Amino acid sequence: VSGRQARIPLATYRIQLNRKFTLAQATALVPYWHELGISHVYTSPYLQARPGSDHGYDITDHGSINPEVGSTAELRDFAAALKARGMGQLIDVVPNHMGVLGGDNPWWLDVLENGEAAVHAGYFDIEWQPLDEDLHHKVLLPVLGAQYGRVLEGGELALSLDAARGELGLRYYQHHFPIDPRHYPAVLARGVERLAARLGEDHPDALDLLSLCTAFGHLPPHTEAAPEAVAERAREKEIQKRRLAALLARSADVALFAAENVAAFNGTPGKAESWDALHDLIKRQAWRIANWRVAGDEINYRRFADVNELAALRMEAERVFRDTHRLILEWVRDGIAEGIRVDHPDGLHDPCQYFRRLQQAAGGDALSRPLYLVAEKILAGHEHLPPNWPLHGTTGYDFANLVNGLFVDAANEGHLNRIYGVFIGEKPDFAEVAYRAKKLVMNTTLAAELNVLASQLSRIALTSRYTCDFTVNRLRDALSDVVAGFPVYRTYVTQSALSDDDRRHIDWAVALAKKQSRLADASVFDFVRDALTGELAAGRPRDHADQVFGFAMRFQQFTGPVAAKGIEDTAFYIYNRLLSLNEVGGDPGRFGVGVAAFHRAAQERGLRWPHAMLATSSHDTKRSEDVRARIDALSEMPAEWLEHLRRWRRVNRSRKRVVEGQAAPSHNDEYFLYQTLLGVWPPADPDAAEFERLRGRVKAYMQKAVREAKVHSSWLNPSLEYEAALDGFVDSLLAGGGRNYFLQDFLPFQRRVARIGMLNSLSQTLIKLASPGVPDFYQGNELWDFNLVDPDNRRPVDYELRRSLLRDLAEAPAGEARLAWLGELLARMEDGRVKLYLTWRGLQCRRRLPQLFQGGLYLPLRVSGERAEHVCAFARRSERHIAVAVAPRLFAGLADAGAQPLGTAVWRDTRVELPAELVDIRLEDAFTGQACEPETQDGKVGFLLGRALAHFPVALFCDAGTAP
Repeated sequence: VSGRQARIPLATYRIQLNRKFTLAQATALVPYWHELGISHVYTSPYLQARPGSDHGYDITDHGSINPEVGSTAELRDFAAALKARGMGQLIDVVPNHMGVLGGDNPWWLDVLENGEAAVHAGYFDIEWQPLDEDLHHKVLLPVLGAQYGRVLEGGELALSLDAARGELGLRYYQHHFPIDPRHYPAVLARGVERLAARLGEDHPDALDLLSLCTAFGHLPPHTEAAPEAVAERAREKEIQKRRLAALLARSADVALFAAENVAAFNGTPGKAESWDALHDLIKRQAWRIANWRVAGDEINYRRFADVNELAALRMEAERVFRDTHRLILEWVRDGIAEGIRVDHPDGLHDPCQYFRRLQQAAGGDALSRPLYLVAEKILAGHEHLPPNWPLHGTTGYDFANLVNGLFVDAANEGHLNRIYGVFIGEKPDFAEVAYRAKKLVMNTTLAAELNVLASQLSRIALTSRYTCDFTVNRLRDALSDVVAGFPVYRTYVTQSALSDDDRRHIDWAVALAKKQSRLADASVFDFVRDALTGELAAGRPRDHADQVFGFAMRFQQFTGPVAAKGIEDTAFYIYNRLLSLNEVGGDPGRFGVGVAAFHRAAQERGLRWPHAMLATSSHDTKRSEDVRARIDALSEMPAEWLEHLRRWRRVNRSRKRVVEGQAAPSHNDEYFLYQTLLGVWPPADPDAAEFERLRGRVKAYMQKAVREAKVHSSWLNPSLEYEAALDGFVDSLLAGGGRNYFLQDFLPFQRRVARIGMLNSLSQTLIKLASPGVPDFYQGNELWDFNLVDPDNRRPVDYELRRSLLRDLAEAPAGEARLAWLGELLARMEDGRVKLYLTWRGLQCRRRLPQLFQGGLYLPLRVSGERAEHVCAFARRSERHIAVAVAPRLFAGLADAGAQPLGTAVWRDTRVELPAELVDIRLEDAFTGQACEPETQDGKVGFLLGRALAHFPVALFCDAGTAP
């Protein structure tokens, strides 16, 4: 791999692999993606995952491919098909966590069987000495559907013996909990006199069983983590298990005796005392099984957010990195993978260290980046990607929110505030909603993680007489206040580095906590700040410094999940002013992005991260790009929006039910629902089957939304009565037959919103295609796509339709005949061909001019005239070529519902200005094929927008001869 240089993708296409869409099916689609203009197919994870996984993020074995997705041979066929067309593959890597519980992860089963003495104990981030002494040397497993005692005495927990493997385990439905081999004698030697009576005391089989029990009993305990003890236990337990399996296979009497003992441990439902032996055995294990509700307070392994089934890995350990990346790096070396997308790097102990290891493994050094590498990093609006990370950029959530903001009319923010406030009966502030939501998740689902941090900080406080009076509870409250006000997902403090940005973020959060806290002694916040910056370690012994930085870095792994669960999965479902702003990495409090601000961000990306990914939809976005583009339109028509809301509220009032004295659904959920319906309504009138699918999708989504909001229902405590009222409300709104006054009023308005949304989407797609970075397309989004958050956005894609439409588009006429053909395309925008056409032609431009689009300068272009605010125009320029993108915006003010924003009647005197040296250049539009020759007016070179946009809503001009 030495000397390798990263191959930068021209454009990527994200696919979701699972049992319904396999590598073999993907291979068959390679010609389609190539014809579209894609250079790299960007795949979801496909290492061995939980059976039935539709996403692949619950990996259980890093050493093999998921057989539901395909085989090694099929992977190589896929790679060969890509390579044959000059394409490549970008793979999604999941370094932060693995799928656990369930009984199918061998590393996790090793930990459960052997505790701290497990070979893989250091692979997972487990707190073996939590505050609760009953959990010392144990892993809490919150899997039970009811209280432990009820589950036990109900016979749902069953001890079992795998005779072929010589192993004892406990079963609970799909879960398997290995029994510590050191405790096998409690089962195998119980009532051994019965066996002696059967066989005789000196019978070899009876003696072998006793010998085995002695050997099992002499294993090092599961609390012993010394390397020699771990090695001895790992070796000896397997030897003894093989001996046991052999004994059970050759001796029917011993096998019967063991089976009887196992059965005796499994008591009789209704007889409490019959379960005592099994209870005692369970209490001695390296795990404690508990009701699932216990997780929030006591779980002692770090998770992916609050998902119990995903346990965090200690990727900072070299052996963990090596063992989890062996196969992935083999694919990189073999050329099967040309780039990597890193999932959730903010969960890692030290993301920069991890990125450097990846680049070094690919043949790089401290400075080079031989592997195309992007990270799923959520950036606040004021935040920058750390410049020392050896990446090519983010996966594009920052771009998605930036470009979406162009289509939100910032001038109408006050109107939308009033409309929302009047409708729901209050005036929420997003920052306050987010603060309360973060507090909520820290006091519920993430309370255990906060307790661990408070415990760690308390131990540090006790080492000094100046801080030893800070109690655990006071420290916990202070930490909660600091985290709730944290301005970014996380900081990146290490023992060797504290950046100015990190210090500012910590100081900001601490200052805000001091201001809002009710704690009498504010000095506790200074102590927290000094711990988070590492200043507490200054001049102290090494072990104290390790303690301080251990806490600070664990804290950094906590703020991200709190932000994700508190903001994205709670506040985004409570604050519903304009739902298109409630997107991953977005700030719903920021209403719109001006053209000048967009240009500044694009220029900065072109200079700092020119190969970052540009996404508009992904497997994680709350709403697809086309749903957001529709909802954006509401920002342009506040008066119409208010008028319809008033009518809908009046017409639908009788459709509500009363739940706990309140109308259900609430005004806020009703407001959320109307925006959702405007966003997801099919572009053509749905038939009966599609209408029924739509109803089911909306009901499922609304149930998820109210549970995420945690106001009237939640995942922890679902209100079935409220959810039933919500279901009934949706059913009544979407009732067919008879006179549905809501739909009669809704549908004409929806069609107007949808038309503006389509135009928004075309402009957004053009900007993505022409901006600095790598345009990324989520599966199916080359046509209109009106999906919501997962699992809705993981539904199957109709690729046969897309292939057929692309073949037809490839036969489009040239010259003047194309203009009439485009008119027909625009007359039937609802079928999506216009978006596919724009995507295809734009990608062909990138393919013809790779140096221009991958490395050319970004030049904001001045627009003058009456409609200047309705245009975002920019140029890309290299030494040899130039391209000019013209993307209109805020369409509601440009044309009536039935008209296209085309020609001088719409654009009037609006003019795009070009650099003076381009006066003699001849430009050609990639979409119409029409020439555009700049003119000089008042000493300025440029062209009238009405001429440039006479036949198509957007334009991408390239110097003549280079347009496709």
